[in-house]
Amino acid sequence: MILIGTMNLTRTRDTGQFYCPTCGEMQDYRLRSRRPFLTLYFIPVVPVGAAEMFVDCRGCRDKWDVSVLEMNQQQHEQVQLEQFHDEAFRATLLVVLADGTISEREIDALQSISGHLFGRRIDREELGEMCSIAQQNRIRAKNYVLTVSRRWNTAQRRTALQAMFLAATAEGTMGQHQTRLMTEMRDILEMTDREYQDAIDAALEWENL
Repeated sequence: MILIGTMNLTRTRDTGQFYCPTCGEMQDYRLRSRRPFLTLYFIPVVPVGAAEMFVDCRGCRDKWDVSVLEMNQQQHEQVQLEQFHDEAFRATLLVVLADGTISEREIDALQSISGHLFGRRIDREELGEMCSIAQQNRIRAKNYVLTVSRRWNTAQRRTALQAMFLAATAEGTMGQHQTRLMTEMRDILEMTDREYQDAIDAALEWENL
């Protein structure tokens, strides 16, 4: 019986230091290539695909696209900040959509919140597209925040909660469903009752709202 299969062969192409976004500091890295091979009796004999290059951090062991080597600390931090703002706004949008409807007051609140996060008010067309995507994919606010908040720092968790609270109270008060959802957000973001209340009090002072 002839045994034929495939396997990936990984080799180190270069080493050096880079700014690791996960570690938040300079770390040693290995530039590695991974390529699939056809095997005969478990021996790689023929390459069956192109080599994939990636950066392996020796500190956290995370793997990155090679473009990570072209960015300095400041550029990485800017990209991460922009990513957070996008995630925080999407979480806020999902809180509004949790009851299946969106009102004019909520639209206005979302546009104001976008001004605070992005430095510009998102237009209605772009907001509508984001709503459609969220509804079509049936993304739940709780599940989304549970996933993305793992990489948020303390200040970012506070900012995201403030944005979600302001959207949830766009109509003046929160209903039972929204109150429960915000309580879940407090727990997901690992805030104490005092931290939660302080964040809400500060949210009311946002200049754009």
